[in-house]
Amino acid sequence: DMTATKSTAGKDTLRLTSSAFRQGEVIPVQFTCEGEDLSPPLEWSGAPLETRSFALICDDPDAPRGTWVHWMLYSLPGDAVKLETGVPIGPELPSGARQGLNDSGDLGYSGPCPPPGYPHRYFFRLHALDSVLGLPPGLHRADLEKAMSGHILAHCSLMGTFQRHRKQ
Repeated sequence: DMTATKSTAGKDTLRLTSSAFRQGEVIPVQFTCEGEDLSPPLEWSGAPLETRSFALICDDPDAPRGTWVHWMLYSLPGDAVKLETGVPIGPELPSGARQGLNDSGDLGYSGPCPPPGYPHRYFFRLHALDSVLGLPPGLHRADLEKAMSGHILAHCSLMGTFQRHRKQ
């Protein structure tokens, strides 16, 4: 029965969504440098049963100097299904999740803040991992990706856009 197979397959597909914006939509200003610069609410489902932890990387591939990392969060518990609005800035969260360095050199979330002009794309990239990597806070992206290598069970992304206009 094709439908049974299809729905089962669908259940095992990692999906990341936000109540603040849909795929390809504009990220509301409160989650950017023009607003309160809060991290957006995120929810996910369909993680493989073997998932032991999650890692999240948010980046902007349209940045003038190459891809810019806005947020890195890792060692999120394997049973986690969401992040509330405004994850606190700091090395470690109550859940044990740790935050890496963004490309401003700070721990935690730094929202969209592109130069005035065309819209940039912001990808929230979620990875389901088969282990808890036991990494310290404050890693750079290259170190996190090296540590995740060979441990990624599934991954997905949610993309939103943001554009700043020149102030008159």
